[in-house]
Amino acid sequence: MSNLSDAISKSVSNVPECLAAGVVDVASGLLLDIKTVDSHPSMVIDMLAAATSDLFQGPNVVAIENMFKKSRGIENNDRYFEEIIVNSKNLLHVFIRARLNPDYVVCFVCRRTVNLGMALTKARAAMPEIEASI
Repeated sequence: MSNLSDAISKSVSNVPECLAAGVVDVASGLLLDIKTVDSHPSMVIDMLAAATSDLFQGPNVVAIENMFKKSRGIENNDRYFEEIIVNSKNLLHVFIRARLNPDYVVCFVCRRTVNLGMALTKARAAMPEIEASI
């Protein structure tokens, strides 16, 4: 089992055009660790955990998840949304919920010029090592 900081650093190196990656505990709203290769305003980093929690567990998101599960006959309490991709003017944000513990979400931030398929494939490939380190 590797160190979380090392696993995140390795993922930043392996995901193409990745500028930062961080692990958020959406249940508590805490940022567990983050690695960046660029400077990011501290206010943005401070708000990452809260924004990620809202993105995956905000009341409207939970309501939509419950509607989808009901319409598809799914009766478990598992989370429905597993990945969310956000494009901003200059960046691509890939949010992936951990499979072993869905309270953990990893956010990868890449330049917008990245090939989306490659970024997503490499981000998914990084998840087992990150999850094992949490």
